[in-house]
Amino acid sequence: MKKWNTTIRYAGFSLIGVALLMFISAFIAFRNDMDDSFDPLIFSGMASLLSGFFAIVTTKPQEKMTVEDGFRIVTGCWVAACIFGALPFLIYGGEFTVVNAFFESVSGFTTTGASILNNIEALPDGMQFWRIATAWMGGIGIVTLVSLVISGQHDRHSVLSSAELSDLAKSYYGGRKRNFVYRMIAVYLIITTTSAIALRLTQMPWFDATTLAMSACSTCGFCTKNISVAFYNNVAVEIILIVAMLMGATNFSLMFSTVWPDKRTHKNLFNTQVVRWFLALVAIAILAVTANLYYSGYCATFPNALRLAAFQVCSLSTTTGFATADTNLWPTGSMGLLILCSLVCGCSGSTSGGMKMDRFVIVVKSLKGLVNSLIGFKNVNRTKLDGQLKTEENITSILAFMGTYMLIIGIGTVIFALSMDFKASLTASIACIGSVGPGFGDVGSMGNYAGFLGFQKVVAMIIMLLGRVEIFPMLIAVKSFFSR
Repeated sequence: MKKWNTTIRYAGFSLIGVALLMFISAFIAFRNDMDDSFDPLIFSGMASLLSGFFAIVTTKPQEKMTVEDGFRIVTGCWVAACIFGALPFLIYGGEFTVVNAFFESVSGFTTTGASILNNIEALPDGMQFWRIATAWMGGIGIVTLVSLVISGQHDRHSVLSSAELSDLAKSYYGGRKRNFVYRMIAVYLIITTTSAIALRLTQMPWFDATTLAMSACSTCGFCTKNISVAFYNNVAVEIILIVAMLMGATNFSLMFSTVWPDKRTHKNLFNTQVVRWFLALVAIAILAVTANLYYSGYCATFPNALRLAAFQVCSLSTTTGFATADTNLWPTGSMGLLILCSLVCGCSGSTSGGMKMDRFVIVVKSLKGLVNSLIGFKNVNRTKLDGQLKTEENITSILAFMGTYMLIIGIGTVIFALSMDFKASLTASIACIGSVGPGFGDVGSMGNYAGFLGFQKVVAMIIMLLGRVEIFPMLIAVKSFFSR
């Protein structure tokens, strides 16, 4: 168990962060005439704080860390946050049974945005804020936040950032990894703050504006209304959220470099292939869905079709999951395009889930090179992305990730199909591993996951966690747990 001491120690730091957000949520409950969520939040906050301190003071810091240690820490921090994050829901009761409380917590921290609630608006403000605070904390990455409070030794930050963030996420930054973390957090706070202010300018109440901004920036999709963003029926609100969602799904380091140029890489949003591919494919999907909605007769006017298509395509391609319409009623062609949007999704180094556009672009380029080499062209099977040559090992690891990703989708589909039709089970599996939230059928944009059986919810939670940590860190941590 000695090798798990460090994991327990860093999980303690994550619990202190969880406790802080619980106390902020309790303060909101206090300001709201001390609503019914105040006691559950205060008790849960104290339990998380004391558990965190206990974990820290009873373990010793480890001077040297391996990558395997990093993977254990990442998995341990996420699991600890999800377990203690369920306490406010569990104590509050209502629709939150034991399984439902853990499901909502895991869904929030992994920024999936899938919910078991049939009546979201029945929750008091304190619990509403806590629900979305889990997503906001999970969006930037729990271990990323933990790295700010540990000592400044280089090896610790190097291992932790390598475990929490994929190499794809760090490939556009050539400086110290500690500074990379600062960049991500700075961009995250700026997007959240500016989005909240912009939403407030539409005459939206501060509480709604803040929670929507937190949910959009974290690309989670939790909302304080039962019918999501459709409740507001406001074009300005939808435009602001589209911009916030797209920014949340773009590499944060590139956004930082656009405003504050990086002399080492000279990369920014305007000269990077991945961002161009991402925005181009989103635009193509919007036009295709718009045409399908309009010419199928679902929308009477082209502007209305464009409005619906733009929001839903951006919502699913960024893995946010907000809704302005019941997409179960849309034409089959539009549904198919939205499912494809839920698979690839945003860029690495963002809060978005999914396979990531970076991997998609590399695979397309490598396939193009392979085809050209097979028909006789020489020296064309070398794959480059933004000037960086990708080795055969890089491409193999990406293909392994995508193959495992699809395998998990298949397993989830079979398990979910035990209680629902194929369309709902397939899209639910895609939504869980991609941190998307809504699928189609019973789990559509205006539905929820309340109809899942208990063991199916447990499977969904495991799939959400696998998708959030990008599969392999969690698998390695599990293997490490059972190894001698």
